[in-house]
Amino acid sequence: MKRKNIIFYFSDQQRWDTINEEVTPNLCKLASEGVKFENNFTCQPVCGPARACIQTGLYATQCGCYWNGIPLPSDVTPLAHYFNEAGYQTAYIGKWHLASDRLPGVGLHCEKTAIPKNKQGEYQYWRAADVLEFTSHGYDGYVFDGEGNQIDFKGYRADCINDFALEYLENCDKDKPFFMFVSQLEPHHQNDHHQIEGYKETVNHYKDYPIPDDLKFLKGSYEKDYPDYMSAINRLDYNVGRLVDKLKELGIYEDTIIIYTSDHGSHFKTRNPEYKRSCHESATHTPLIIKGGVFEGGKKEKCLTSLIDIPPTLLSMADIPIPDTYMGTDLAKQISDDKCKRDCVFIQISEASNSRAIRTDRFKYEVRDPAITGYMHHDSNVYFESYLYDLKKDPDEKINLVKSKSYAKVRQELKYLLLKQMQNAGEKAPVIMPAIIKRRK
Repeated sequence: MKRKNIIFYFSDQQRWDTINEEVTPNLCKLASEGVKFENNFTCQPVCGPARACIQTGLYATQCGCYWNGIPLPSDVTPLAHYFNEAGYQTAYIGKWHLASDRLPGVGLHCEKTAIPKNKQGEYQYWRAADVLEFTSHGYDGYVFDGEGNQIDFKGYRADCINDFALEYLENCDKDKPFFMFVSQLEPHHQNDHHQIEGYKETVNHYKDYPIPDDLKFLKGSYEKDYPDYMSAINRLDYNVGRLVDKLKELGIYEDTIIIYTSDHGSHFKTRNPEYKRSCHESATHTPLIIKGGVFEGGKKEKCLTSLIDIPPTLLSMADIPIPDTYMGTDLAKQISDDKCKRDCVFIQISEASNSRAIRTDRFKYEVRDPAITGYMHHDSNVYFESYLYDLKKDPDEKINLVKSKSYAKVRQELKYLLLKQMQNAGEKAPVIMPAIIKRRK
């Protein structure tokens, strides 16, 4: 029996609450055939580290990629290696963000140039750029093939990245299974333009689109950004539809598992001066839809799941043994066995701060070290409690209870749960101090 093809479709900076019939009808159709995970969270709300977690199966501090601009370590076996060994064809298309070294004068800098072969994660087919927002804009740009040749594209970026995926489907060996990773940049903001760039023909359709409640009580960039943001997501959905149509045209739709998720969400400069790097739901709660294999029936799963669960799930789909080093749990086991369900999701936060957080079915709890930014340290011996939210009473995270006396017992329980998660990820147990209380003069 032929093993299933697997397509991992990855958006960038997409919130969980953007999936609906109006904006994403094709994704909703996939969800109606598969499984929609309603409580999925990133384990690192920043681009490069989140991608490193997928490619290694490890938390960001374990693999060493805890900031943007740290290359994938050469001593860790990458995800594609296991698929290659199992006889799969492997392909990577889009944004990589795991080759360049940001330290000046040190290592490799290929943000705008070709990624060397030995830095491509062992994928056999390659149509990618290390930092796609540096080699393209919302419209037009370039990627590279596996030999370093520049490939220019014209048109809306999400369409063009999807075109490379369609081209691969047309030309791959239909007698062998494939694992294709499609890494879109949308709806991430365009760095040098300091804005999100939606699909021009539909941006005005979303000019009055409702702003989520967890944003609009705070100052931020959402009034300017949201029409382009939703337009970009709608265009991603259009391209997922094109991909599904191609699979059906080739007669391989039923033989293919499709996974759709994002690296992190977006808080639109409400929680800090940029879009992510925060423990809040807006930055950490992401969509996850899986269609195919054991993921069928139009189910909605409310169990807690994490981005770190994706690598073992991918290998399990291909009947590939899961390495003992992998930190996540196969999602197929989580939905079939209550003993495998999570009691919390563990989140490491870097760059904007050096923080650690957990998200349970009711509470969000974060601690951070006293450094001004997360670039000072990637771990610490001492953290201070910084956030506590009761999500049952306060789903929009308006009221920080970290200093509330009535939640002292809850904080104590969450502290020990967090310490357990940190040690499980190979971190030394730090001292966690109460939040600093500012005294009146």
